[in-house]
Amino acid sequence: MADDRHERIRQRAHAIWEREGRRDGDHERHWHQAAGEIDAEDAAAKPGRKPATPRKPAAAKPKTAPSKVTAAKAAKPAVAAKPRARKAKAE
Repeated sequence: MADDRHERIRQRAHAIWEREGRRDGDHERHWHQAAGEIDAEDAAAKPGRKPATPRKPAAAKPKTAPSKVTAAKAAKPAVAAKPRARKAKAE
């Protein structure tokens, strides 16, 4: 049974890979996507079982903290430029 599931996932992952343009490096995502689809199909075929929920992608790494200069600039309100006085025309 496990071998059959493994083969179905392999074939589905291959189909996803071809559909997405045969790019290298996405094999794990294709495998997990295929496994989720196969599990969902199996759960739908068997009454009384909960449908499988796809895994959430890993959380993105937090961005680095802003530098002190950037933080200081952000804390200061922007100062509006003063309007310039017009020069009088010489007659």
